[in-house]
Amino acid sequence: MKTYSAKEIFYTLQGEGANAGRAAVFCRFSGCNLWSGLEKDRASAVCQFCDTDFVGVDGLGGGKFKSAEAMAEAIDGYWPQTSSGTKLVVCTGGEPLLQLDKNLIECLHEKGFEIAVETNGTIKAPEGIDWLCVSPKANSEIVQTSGHELKLVFPQEENTPEDFLDFKFDHFFLQPKDDLNQAHNIQATIDYIHRHPQWRLSLQTHKITGIR
Repeated sequence: MKTYSAKEIFYTLQGEGANAGRAAVFCRFSGCNLWSGLEKDRASAVCQFCDTDFVGVDGLGGGKFKSAEAMAEAIDGYWPQTSSGTKLVVCTGGEPLLQLDKNLIECLHEKGFEIAVETNGTIKAPEGIDWLCVSPKANSEIVQTSGHELKLVFPQEENTPEDFLDFKFDHFFLQPKDDLNQAHNIQATIDYIHRHPQWRLSLQTHKITGIR
């Protein structure tokens, strides 16, 4: 029987993209196919600007789950049981599609969750995902070229917005890169969207508000 590993599971508000501000349970899967998560490997990684700890299973709510049913039960435990709102789980990472599969999707749907996924697009998404967000990383092969939302960290020298205009997404977002040049990146993103209004601005509101 397949097991699942999560770095952390917690209840918060979605901070980015089209679902920003919506209450959600975040399930951060352990592991990624573009970086080991270890600082000693960052310089040689395909994705070098990740700001997320996805190594191990020692975060809040993290652990190894022996079945899809067990993981769905754990995720459901973080949703307020008195709430009448539509349940939302955001499957992220690392790279969630290394682990998220048909069985877990079915178990989460049985618990009443809408399933949102944030992926780097290098793995074909299984059927049944309710909201698919692809965030391409430079120097990686994108095989998932359709979905609900494409969210591109900007700027990336090797990845320009023009590279993705033929992809089939409902929404196209640019998200300023969070590094030492963040103020410059925000202004550059705004300037680019002014010139190319098919794109929308995505800010990391969870960092602005100080929530997880």
